[in-house]
Amino acid sequence: MSPELQEELIRQMAQLPEEEQRRVLAFVKGLAPVAGGMPGKTLLEFSGAIGRADLQAMTKAIEEGCESHQ
Repeated sequence: MSPELQEELIRQMAQLPEEEQRRVLAFVKGLAPVAGGMPGKTLLEFSGAIGRADLQAMTKAIEEGCESHQ
């Protein structure tokens, strides 16, 4: 990051209340790539690897499990 950009970010952040600064920080952290992750394009090769019946069974189990925790 260029020093100019860093200084501008600090100036702008300093004008925000602390709660808003934390929201900005959380947003920026969300933009960063996850360590050990891979591009979605790479995951496309797994598309269709789980059969429709198995997907339906998993969906049903998740829905039933979620209902039991309400």
